[in-house]
Amino acid sequence: MIILGVILLVIGFVTGISILWTIGIILAVIGVILWILGALGHSVGGRKHYW
Repeated sequence: MIILGVILLVIGFVTGISILWTIGIILAVIGVILWILGALGHSVGGRKHYW
């Protein structure tokens, strides 16, 4: 999810499409939050680790 967010950020920045930029930021932030929760040992989606 983080990688997809970064890809959308880059595409949105290069093409100037603001909706891609916004969606990319949202996906990257959610991905980082899930990654941190998984690293701290909290269950994410019923699993102990988020990959």
